[in-house]
Amino acid sequence: MSLGIVYALVARGPIVLAEHSTTPTNFQQVTHAILSKIPPNDSKLTYVYDRYLFHYIQSNNIVYLCIADDKFGRRIPFAFLQDTIERFVGAFTEAEITTAQSMGLNSFARTLARQMDYFSRSPQDSIQNVRGEISQVKDVMVQNIERVLERNDRIEILIDKSNSLNNAAFAFRKRSTALKRKYWWRNQKLVALVVFAIVVFVYLLVASACGFPTLSKCRS
Repeated sequence: MSLGIVYALVARGPIVLAEHSTTPTNFQQVTHAILSKIPPNDSKLTYVYDRYLFHYIQSNNIVYLCIADDKFGRRIPFAFLQDTIERFVGAFTEAEITTAQSMGLNSFARTLARQMDYFSRSPQDSIQNVRGEISQVKDVMVQNIERVLERNDRIEILIDKSNSLNNAAFAFRKRSTALKRKYWWRNQKLVALVVFAIVVFVYLLVASACGFPTLSKCRS
């Protein structure tokens, strides 16, 4: 099953103005590494990274980028980007866009979140409702992200990815240990309850024959 669009941002060159992510990943590190590699001219491109596709449109020196898993295809993400361009340009003045500092227009993240969910859940309806002309996706180039990043960038990303996997493994082991401890204590309580019940049962059995509660008949 496709995850749909999981990350989106709007940037002016390497400066991210707004972004939203639906899942904790190292997408920010990867996208920030490639933003500075994008040429200044208007362009459209898809990068391949692991099992994800990074799609972007650069228009008037502003980069609109989104990430979706490879099963989601490319037509819907580019429709989302076209929709994002229109909404972003309509939401802010040219002066605000050209002078905003890093994350200075992150109020737009709410719009990104809403439209990411809409395009991921209702892909066909969302494409029909996009205003403006969407260029044929088949004309958009596809590149492996490895070709764009410098060797140091790749190493840092791989290290971060490795650390993320290690952290995930540690968290899994921690949860497993806590779960084992929880069930161990539950078993101990159950054993104690059974032993107590047996003791009570034996006592009642003996007391019924020897006299309750002092067992006086069995002492003589």
